[in-house]
Amino acid sequence: MTKPLKLGFVGAGFVGQIAHIANYLEIPGCEMTALAEARPQLRALAQARYGFKHTYAHHTEMLDDDTIDAVVIVVPRPLIGPIALDCLEAGKHVITEKPMAGSLAQAERLVDAAARSGVRYIVGYQRLHDQGIAAALESIRGFVKSGELGDIVYARVHCFGGIAYCNIDGHVMTDEATPADMVGWPIAPEGIAGDDATAFAYTLNTYCHNVNLLRKLGGATPTVTFADLSTKNSALATFDFGGFNGLLETGAYGNQGWDEVSEVFFENGRVTVTSPPSFIRNVAATVEIYWGGENAAVTRPLTGHTWSFRRQAEAFVLACVENAPSEAEGADALEDLRLIEAMWRLHSGENAEPSPKPVTANA
Repeated sequence: MTKPLKLGFVGAGFVGQIAHIANYLEIPGCEMTALAEARPQLRALAQARYGFKHTYAHHTEMLDDDTIDAVVIVVPRPLIGPIALDCLEAGKHVITEKPMAGSLAQAERLVDAAARSGVRYIVGYQRLHDQGIAAALESIRGFVKSGELGDIVYARVHCFGGIAYCNIDGHVMTDEATPADMVGWPIAPEGIAGDDATAFAYTLNTYCHNVNLLRKLGGATPTVTFADLSTKNSALATFDFGGFNGLLETGAYGNQGWDEVSEVFFENGRVTVTSPPSFIRNVAATVEIYWGGENAAVTRPLTGHTWSFRRQAEAFVLACVENAPSEAEGADALEDLRLIEAMWRLHSGENAEPSPKPVTANA
C-alpha cells in the first residue's frame, strides 16, 4: 500500500479484540486510527493494549473523522444494522460480524446504502476465508466446470458445534455493562414478535454460517422444501438446488471438540470438508477428495498454518485498497437472509414466498 489504510473499529469486546482488532494490528499498512467503545474503562484499556490514536464513546463521533477509510463493526447483534448504516452513509468501507441484520428488509437497506455511497460492504463469514474451505470450493467449482466427477447429486452441511473458543487469551476485559440506552433494530422480520422473535434470532445467528456455506458448496441459492426448527439441539432443513437436493442439519450436544462437516457428492466422487473450532489459531479445515470408479483414490490437499479470521482481515484490506472481489459481499449475503426467512415460514406452517428457480452448479 502506498499509504496506510486508516481503520476505525466499533466495539472492543472479546470477539472484537481477538478475531478482528488483533488481526488487523498485524497486517502491514493498516493504521489503528480510532476505536468507538461505549464502556469507558474498556475503551481506555483497549487503547493502551492496541495503540489506537483516538477513542470515542459513540461511533457517530468517530465518523466525524474524514480520514478514516474503513470501519470494522463488532457489536451486539441488534446494533449491527444501525451502526453499519451510519458508517456506509458516511462513505466508509464496512465489514460487520454476521448476521448482517435481523431481517432481509433491514439487510437490503445496508446493501442499498453501500451502493449509493460507492463503498464495499462485507459480511464476516469467516468460514469462507478458511484456507481449507477455500480449497474445497475451488475444487468443487473446478469439478463442476470440467465434468470430471459428473454432476453434483447431493450437498449437505452438518454442524453440531462444541467448544469454539479453545482457551484463547491476549485480550483485555472489564465487568462494565453495555449502556442500556443503545437502541438497535428489531431482531426479527416484521410480524414476528415475542418468543417467536427470540427463536428466529437464535435460528438466524446460529445457522447463517451454515446456510451460507451450503449455498456456496451447491453453487446456487436453492429453494427451501422442508424446515423443522423446533428445538435448539436438533434442527433440519432440506433444499432443492434445481437438479439435486441439499440438507442442513444443526444442533448441539455435550461435545468437547468441534463437530462440523460439509460434503458435496458427485456422480463419481465426493468432496468432504471438516472444519475446526473458529477460535483455534492457525488450524485450517481439512479437505478430502474421493475419486470413484475403477481407479478409486483419496486425495487430501494440504493447507498451511493459517487462521480464517486473519485471512478474512487480509481479504477486507484488499477489498478496500485494491477493490478485490470477495466471497462475502453484503449483496450476496442477502440470499442467506432470504433462505432463513423461508425456512422460518415453512417451520411456522406458512407458505414460503415463491423464490426464483435455482441456477445449479451443473448448469
